[in-house]
Amino acid sequence: MVALADLWLPVVLSAVFVFIASSVIHMLLQLHKRDFSQLPGEVVVLETLRAQGVAPGHYTFPRAATMKEMSSPEMVAKMERGPVGLMTVLPSGVPSIARSLAQWFVFSLVISLFVAYVAGLALEPGAETQRVLRIAGTAAILGYAFAHLQEAIWKGLSWRIAFQFFLDGLVYGLVTGATFAWLWPEIG
Repeated sequence: MVALADLWLPVVLSAVFVFIASSVIHMLLQLHKRDFSQLPGEVVVLETLRAQGVAPGHYTFPRAATMKEMSSPEMVAKMERGPVGLMTVLPSGVPSIARSLAQWFVFSLVISLFVAYVAGLALEPGAETQRVLRIAGTAAILGYAFAHLQEAIWKGLSWRIAFQFFLDGLVYGLVTGATFAWLWPEIG
């Protein structure tokens, strides 16, 4: 077993390296540039939403108040007529990229902290590099990659986009695993 305190350097550096990898994926390579489309009739839709006083939050439409109402002929007709969707409305104003990047870095630190916990329980000082990579990398992949599949299953995210984010998570997991393997404490 390796104490969590002995793994502070791989925790911090793996978060830094994941931050760099994600910056390359999103800003340099722009692999997710076409993930979302512009809403047809955007000006009219936005004016209508403003006029209705739609506040920041998460919405589904059409929405039944109860499970019983979900199967009513009226609700079935609304669903068949469409559109059917989920919508997230953010607060008005220019989104803060600095805030989002800071939250992403903190998220990466938390993932790395849990990776350190799992690897520290499973491995001894001086463990084989390949074992450290496998255990730390697998734990990190679970943290970074699999949540996007739930978005496709439950929230309608396209499988293409979910798979792209899954691949990003594989990269982040391998970066994390490699960092832990590189900096794993030696015996004594």
